[in-house]
Amino acid sequence: MDWLIVGLGNPGAEYDGTRHNIGFEVANRLVNRWQLPKLKAKYRGLLTEGRTGPGGPRVALLLPQTYMNEAGNSVGPARGAFKVELDRVLVIHDEIDLPFGEIRTRTGGGLAGHNGLKSLKAGLGSADFARVRIGVGRPPTTDPDRVAAYVLGRFREPRTEVEDLIDRAVEEVEQTIMRDEPAAERQS
Repeated sequence: MDWLIVGLGNPGAEYDGTRHNIGFEVANRLVNRWQLPKLKAKYRGLLTEGRTGPGGPRVALLLPQTYMNEAGNSVGPARGAFKVELDRVLVIHDEIDLPFGEIRTRTGGGLAGHNGLKSLKAGLGSADFARVRIGVGRPPTTDPDRVAAYVLGRFREPRTEVEDLIDRAVEEVEQTIMRDEPAAERQS
């Protein structure tokens, strides 16, 4: 397996379309774009495997079903089973420290209070995994309960802008894995 690609989000219809589930939306778009087999329950998540296209990299694509704050309990065992190097684990997630629409890619770095990333660090034994960080903006408050409500809320931006953001994140994932090297710090 060349890459383990992880879309972060929360399971359940009540979280569909929320800022926190943008990683799931990007991952699902990749499944369709690459015509991967149907997602199946495995490693406490939904998993599919295949190639990105003829001669393309072999990928395992995982959507943990553990809730965001326990995603490491899904990703850690999957990484072990696929024997993927840590810098070939690519995590797609929401980022409130980036304005809506901005996308940044990097390997390693801080966790910025993101509980899903903290769980991944615990499950993987390190924070040196690759990330596609998708800017969802920050609410005008530092109150933890209101910040949580913000990320668990639906986008206020028009759906066409959210769809464009998903498409650009898909392109960023593809560019990252096609380079056949660990993710460098990039912004788009």
